[in-house]
Amino acid sequence: MISIVLSDRALRHLLRVAEHLRLHEVSDVDRRILGIQRALAILQESPELGRPAGRFRELVIGRGSRGYVARYRFDAALREIVVLAIRGQREAGYRR
Repeated sequence: MISIVLSDRALRHLLRVAEHLRLHEVSDVDRRILGIQRALAILQESPELGRPAGRFRELVIGRGSRGYVARYRFDAALREIVVLAIRGQREAGYRR
């Protein structure tokens, strides 16, 4: 089975997304975060599902105000996906 690893930066991004949603009093924060995690889990079965983005791939999750993009790297030899960043689709780019 392919393992999925969240980089420290991606984990911080996920926490930032949750904090942002709570700040704006979104009622289903936990469900949205779980939705992101479930979408990432799909990569275990289809690691090249995401669109090519240079040396990486990007998985589009949801859409509109519920849309996110996860940038990841798939290493077939190690059978590992490393999620490098997660951002809202409406954000200008990946935050460091």
